Amino acid sequence: MKKNIFSIIMAGGIGSRFWPLSRTEKPKQFLDILGVGKTLLQQTYDRMLKICPSKNIYIVTNSDYYDLVATQLPDIDTDQILLEPTRRNTAPCIAYANYKIMKKNPDALIVTAPSDHLILKENEFIAELKKGLEFVGKNDALVTLGIKPHRIETGYGYIQIDSEESVEIYDNLFKVKTFTEKPNYELAKVFFESGEFYWNSGIFIWTLKDITNAFEEFLPEIDALFKDGINIYSTPLEKEFISRVYSDCKNISIDYGIMEKAENVFVLCSDFGWSDLGTWGSLYENLKKDDYMNIIKGKNVLTYDTRGCIINVPDDKLVTIQGLEDYIVVESDNMLLICKKRDEQKIRQIVNDVRLEKGEKFI
Repeated sequence: MKKNIFSIIMAGGIGSRFWPLSRTEKPKQFLDILGVGKTLLQQTYDRMLKICPSKNIYIVTNSDYYDLVATQLPDIDTDQILLEPTRRNTAPCIAYANYKIMKKNPDALIVTAPSDHLILKENEFIAELKKGLEFVGKNDALVTLGIKPHRIETGYGYIQIDSEESVEIYDNLFKVKTFTEKPNYELAKVFFESGEFYWNSGIFIWTLKDITNAFEEFLPEIDALFKDGINIYSTPLEKEFISRVYSDCKNISIDYGIMEKAENVFVLCSDFGWSDLGTWGSLYENLKKDDYMNIIKGKNVLTYDTRGCIINVPDDKLVTIQGLEDYIVVESDNMLLICKKRDEQKIRQIVNDVRLEKGEKFI
């Protein structure tokens, strides 16, 4: 069965909420943002190796990042790096990879995952993937991994389970009732307290046949565009073909385009130490703190009366901080960000302002 298992790793985002450490030329998935000696992309790749061989792992990324992927993942072949000429969200990205895989193995079972997530309990994660792969291999089903929420969170999408339609084979596998994108605080509180809602991890499991059928039904125009290249993929004509396809392809997520519409969607309710690492705050939650609840990366940092901060500065920079509480302090490439943790959602606006007033070279 392992020879039929494939993985699609989506690695094309720009990670603007981690500015200035994450930049357009080198986004967060290509950084060792956790300080463990491997980038987020490398960690994701290593996890996927536990379920399928290296030759079955495909990386979909922006064309600007080919060299980064090739350098960080030297074991994969050039043909396994799928280059998008422009960003069109997750549905086109997945459709592209599906048809590449179809040419190689039409019987494929696929795990699709972002490249920049934190997973603390890898053994539990792999066990859930194996459950999902076994289930989709025997059923017409699209499976997503749902994460048991441990706080009221407005930054994630939510999945409501149909508790009356559990799947007997696994006590944590349920039919999906509804999807809800990033609710406001009051609604998120209701979701959290109900016990029926799980965070949407954006990690999917399906067979190539079932996801292709779903594209044909719910996103036929996207499916048709990529299907036209079935005899072009893995030939010298692929780059030009994909450039034409993406110029005609609409921007839409797999969640909105398919998962929210399909009737055969199931969720594996899980808890494997997951975070999407979407913000500095989520990073702060998942890293070890010092006695003053600070997270400090930088060899020459002195703090005084400073608590609850995340400080990330170059090792060769002497930094002294006095009197800050619950702040983000980040310096990279002579750019400095100082922001209250509770206001980190404003970083995107800050990045937009910097782009408009100071130019792309700072983004």
